Amino acid sequence: MRMIFVTSNKGKLDEVRSYLSPLGIEVIQKKVEYPEIQANTLEEVVAFGVNWLKDYFDEPFFIDDSGLFIEAFHGFPGVYSAYVYRTLGNEGILKLMVGLENRKAYFKSVIGYYDGELHLFKGIVYGRIIDQKRGEHGFGFDPIFLPEGSTKTFAEMTTSEKNKISHRGRALTEFARWLKENLKKS
Repeated sequence: MRMIFVTSNKGKLDEVRSYLSPLGIEVIQKKVEYPEIQANTLEEVVAFGVNWLKDYFDEPFFIDDSGLFIEAFHGFPGVYSAYVYRTLGNEGILKLMVGLENRKAYFKSVIGYYDGELHLFKGIVYGRIIDQKRGEHGFGFDPIFLPEGSTKTFAEMTTSEKNKISHRGRALTEFARWLKENLKKS
């Protein structure tokens, strides 16, 4: 089965391919610019993106949006994570957190799949922001995020290790489960 993933992020593409390829799904990357609205939730951002893209493709496709939500900042950067990463980076977040005791955070991922109608799949992983960057893998805020129960940041994990516990891996698990159940029916 062939499926289009609309993304320009090679890290996301690698994660998705390593997860869906063993299921017999060929993931085709398409780099299509689409507007990301300012909204309160990732679900709203993804739904808008899918609805904007739905006339662009003649076959099923999906997009993903993720965010880092820091408790001490009332969920910021959240839906603005990509912008905050581009402007402040990991160093900027670490500077903002100097002296803060509450370092709890979570990553959330929302996948929007379109096959004539919109389907949303979500995944969350809880953890905390560490004091300094660690690791060379991954992308974005991975070097400063330590998932609960782990001694490694996402950036210290292989793609396979990260997919087993990450927000995107959890959303992909839900997505894959839905695909298995629904593709058999068609």
